[in-house]
Amino acid sequence: MQRILDVVERVGNRVPHPVMIFVILIGIVILLSHLLYMLGASVSYQVVNLETDSVEHTTTVARSLLSVDGIRFMFTGVVQNFMSFNAVGVIIVAMVGVGVAEEAGLVGALIRKLVVVAPPGALIYLLVFVGILSSIAADAGYLVLIPLAAAAFVSVGRHPLAGLAAAFAAVAAAFLVNILIVPTDGILTEITNDAIHLVDSTVSIDLTANVWFSIASVVMLTIVIALVTERIVEPRLGSYGGGYSVEGDGKLSADEYRGLRFALYGLIGTIVLIAALTLPPGAPLRDPATGAIVGNTPFMASLIVSIALIFMVCGIAYGRGAGTMKDTSAVMAAMAKAIAGLSGLILLLLVIAQFLAYFSYTNMATLAAVSLADALGRANLDALWLLVGFVVVVLVLDLVITGAIAKWAIFAPIFVPLLMRLNVEPEAVLAAYRVGDSPVNVITPLNAYFAMIVTFAQKYEKDSGIGTVIALMLPYVVVLCVVWTLLLVAWHLLGLPWGL
Repeated sequence: MQRILDVVERVGNRVPHPVMIFVILIGIVILLSHLLYMLGASVSYQVVNLETDSVEHTTTVARSLLSVDGIRFMFTGVVQNFMSFNAVGVIIVAMVGVGVAEEAGLVGALIRKLVVVAPPGALIYLLVFVGILSSIAADAGYLVLIPLAAAAFVSVGRHPLAGLAAAFAAVAAAFLVNILIVPTDGILTEITNDAIHLVDSTVSIDLTANVWFSIASVVMLTIVIALVTERIVEPRLGSYGGGYSVEGDGKLSADEYRGLRFALYGLIGTIVLIAALTLPPGAPLRDPATGAIVGNTPFMASLIVSIALIFMVCGIAYGRGAGTMKDTSAVMAAMAKAIAGLSGLILLLLVIAQFLAYFSYTNMATLAAVSLADALGRANLDALWLLVGFVVVVLVLDLVITGAIAKWAIFAPIFVPLLMRLNVEPEAVLAAYRVGDSPVNVITPLNAYFAMIVTFAQKYEKDSGIGTVIALMLPYVVVLCVVWTLLLVAWHLLGLPWGL
């Protein structure tokens, strides 16, 4: 296993610069799109229309990027493709706040405090558990928890890349399960119900349809990810000799304690402000039509802004208390430094945004997804093996279609009716989708935050590259795919309730 991972890392790190990799991929997509267009590739299927909340029959054909329309799209869409790439804005906004907190010394002080408070053996389990739950706050886990986990590990003498890998696995490889109801659950549930109504209009599931399976998955995944980190990833990495360390000797000074106290005041004040803008009836961050707080609401849409604000206010407060930030110039310098540090990542995201836009334009992902789904449906498998086969198909497609909602809108009208006719509950199909959709997120370069993870790794080991991250994460993918699928199979065979 170690030799295989070493080969993966060496080969992965010998490939061209990530920017050039995506330039080459763009070239391949352009040529392949024209070939499929010339062959007249097309698929017909039923899909859930997310705008009308209805199931529609549609036909998708391959579109060539070398046609007149395709060339026009490539030349006129560059700026819009980049501006529409949500990850760019999310990263910049979040890092403005995190940058202030880090430059002020708040992040280092919190990590050292965490290390003192948390039992050594529990640190990894705590970080993984919080990482899995971070899906309630959209992308905050990627932007905040992963770098914090790396820093926490190095502060206790453990390899920072092991902390980074564990947190990345928790945030991304377990993304679709939580002990809480998250906004994504609402959308997945509605798509599932639309697919159910193709077979039986009197049957529906609700938001808690997978709650028991999700809770069990969270507990199991916390343990499994921690064990993979300690038994496979850390032994392979060995001791850390990169020279990076968290400032301080492990003990907090009087100034740092005063800074943490000021930061707590800032945190309380910011939370009170956000609560005042959210909780009262008719508050600005409630849904103006329904008054809801969770779901497709201003509050959920502004979570990254709220998180950035919390870090910024707490960072400024800490800086004032600890004496590390004496005026607004220091705050502005911290923000500028944080943005400057993203320059290479922003260049890469510019190219990735074009690749994703071109790939989406060609319809190749939809052609592949529907073709694989139809092939599995025609395989005449029994219910259990069809459920497992569905997990495998989702795992494979997650390499190129990372959006959980987009894939489910295609798969649900195919697999939910098919498995219901074999007496498999729709809750089981949705649970199988949760299993298949998550693990591969940590090794596909099409994950919007994959490039950022490589950047985080380079902070501790400058020669880290795509191969380094893929080699780090492959053990998690293999183990989670096997163990999580076995949990799904056991749950199905035992007839346990999937939710409430």
